[in-house]
Amino acid sequence: MPRKTLQQQLETLRQQLAEPDRLSDDDRHALLELAKDIERFADTDEPHMPDDNLVDGVNLAVERFEAEFPALTSTLRNVLQALANMGI
Repeated sequence: MPRKTLQQQLETLRQQLAEPDRLSDDDRHALLELAKDIERFADTDEPHMPDDNLVDGVNLAVERFEAEFPALTSTLRNVLQALANMGI
């Protein structure tokens, strides 16, 4: 179930990134790459831990976009929670 929740949150993130807003192309690209990295981790059936950069990257994104993009930040926090529920 935690994987399904994570997939749902990643889909929400992709939808938000597809919407036109004030997010720069560089920021949008960086968040899409982060989502891809998380998805690659979530899609594997091999029991392994991601490197610390994965969670750190989401935490940094939360801090970076917190004031200006509250809906995006909420989704990123949900991604962090889903990762935590998976034991990461």
